[in-house]
Amino acid sequence: MAKLWLIIRREYLAKVRNKSFVVMTFLSPILLVGMVVLIAYLTQVNDNEKRVVAVLNQSAFFGNSFTPGTGVSFVDFKGISLEAAKDSVTGMGFYGLLHLPPAGDAEAVAREAFLYTREVPSTSVLTEVEDALEDDLRAYRLEAMGVTPGEYAQVRQGYDLQTATFRGERSHKGINEFKAIVGGGFGYLIMMFIIIYGGFVMRSVIEEKTSRIIEVIISSVKPFQLMMGKIIGTSLAGVTQFLIWILSAGLLLTVALLFMDIDPGVLMQGPGMGGALEQQLSSSALADDQTARLMLEEFVQLPMGLLLFFFLVYFVLGYLIYSSIYAAIGAAVDNETDTQQFILPVILPLMLAIYVGFFSVFSNPHGPIAVAFSIFPLTSPIVMLMRLPSGIGPTGVPYWELAASLSLLLLTFIGIVWLAAKIYRIGILMYGKKPTYKELYKWLKY
Repeated sequence: MAKLWLIIRREYLAKVRNKSFVVMTFLSPILLVGMVVLIAYLTQVNDNEKRVVAVLNQSAFFGNSFTPGTGVSFVDFKGISLEAAKDSVTGMGFYGLLHLPPAGDAEAVAREAFLYTREVPSTSVLTEVEDALEDDLRAYRLEAMGVTPGEYAQVRQGYDLQTATFRGERSHKGINEFKAIVGGGFGYLIMMFIIIYGGFVMRSVIEEKTSRIIEVIISSVKPFQLMMGKIIGTSLAGVTQFLIWILSAGLLLTVALLFMDIDPGVLMQGPGMGGALEQQLSSSALADDQTARLMLEEFVQLPMGLLLFFFLVYFVLGYLIYSSIYAAIGAAVDNETDTQQFILPVILPLMLAIYVGFFSVFSNPHGPIAVAFSIFPLTSPIVMLMRLPSGIGPTGVPYWELAASLSLLLLTFIGIVWLAAKIYRIGILMYGKKPTYKELYKWLKY
């Protein structure tokens, strides 16, 4: 045990005293925050840009349809021909021209309407123009059926169904997605840590192997002790760097957003998961005081202590499993170029866990796919953390699923460490030959 602690200490100090480690520890948060702030700034500038569409309405309909929207403003053209309007739009540098030809009814006008642009119009612009026409067109259709504007406005009123648990606790639409994002954040941290610092372990083994220092070291310690010392020492250095990154990046990001007066909400926009959640919440009248209070209560009631505890458990076990594999790969090859054939099978379960986990947990956190991936050992550190924000027990993750997930993860850790140690024991003394999967299988039988 004393030798193991010496190796851990040696690996930890070797990493934290390395100049590149120190530089990247303090430089990475600056680069990361700079990138996030740049994206937020460019998104905000892009959203503030309004495209101008000229409207040549030669009909007797759609007179009040075109009010400025979020991304499009309209300019009326009157008393000119279509060709003259096109020339004016081109000369003034407008985005496009909407032509509504003369016709006997609104249906015919809408059917013959055209939007002229220099190039294929963007989806957002086309949607806003279509919505402007569609709303009035629907009103004309209803009016033809004898529905008054007041009745039409009443028909258009939205509806939000109130929801509650059988215990009487109020809930709200979008909570499952919000919880999955919180848990997914923890899972994403685990994935990034494994990829970054698992590679550190692998490169450390390759470096010592190619420099032949390993031959001196294993004369006084067992290969298993050396492997575990490298894994633990590197992981401790990684945790130190990660904590500095999180604290400094959080502080820098807050200061930068406040200094540049950037709305953090722009980072939640777009076609990704955050944009989907934002759209769902905004459509549910999130601005309403009662709804906002319910969302705040849901956030406060999240089992953060439980999440942090199981984050540490899954983080430690998941990292030890994957870093053992990385150590075995490092021992089996002579240079980083030869590692490429082995890296993809290692990273694939992590990527699968992120993407499949998000899609399955968002739609049904207790469905068969979400349950299966939260129990399978190579994906459970990520997917289970996406499900845990809903709690443990009757309304959350069943106790047996959590117990099965942890048990399989522990057994897999023991098995993979044992297999990795067998490869490590032989591989660290093998030089000048690129191993194949068949040869690695033979090493496991020694």
